[in-house]
Amino acid sequence: MTNIHHVKGDITKLSVDVIVNAANSSLMGGGGVDGAIHRAAGPELLLACQKIREELYKDGLPTGEAVITEGFNLPSKYVIHTVGPVWQCGNKDEDKLLAKCYLNSLKLAQKHNLKSIAFPAISTGIYGYPKDLASIVVNRTIDDFITKDTGITDIYLVEYS
Repeated sequence: MTNIHHVKGDITKLSVDVIVNAANSSLMGGGGVDGAIHRAAGPELLLACQKIREELYKDGLPTGEAVITEGFNLPSKYVIHTVGPVWQCGNKDEDKLLAKCYLNSLKLAQKHNLKSIAFPAISTGIYGYPKDLASIVVNRTIDDFITKDTGITDIYLVEYS
């Protein structure tokens, strides 16, 4: 059984197996959650992301895809990086792309036998995805995923306070 926790706080402070980074396609850090995770993890995270870019995604990580790195100086062992969609009034399959972010991150955590995962509210900051609409997509995606035995025991949905 998977427990879902709604928490307010700083995702970079959580002691979970993996936190999810709402990354930009360059994987080079930025503002918001992405910048906070890079700052907290230390410079090794940037080097790991550069390696992923050089070896796998020369043109940047596509929207909805997910990759994993170590957590370095974070309390979490790992960071999953995923690129959320930019809101365009719901006309560009943003719901499908956002669902893909969460699903691919969950599958990657499962593949690595990770038991606890924490998500920020992907795409709801500077990317402009309305929080109420994102919540519907997120809840549906997670509910569908956890109907099977995934091995993931705890999912944290973190709202920055």
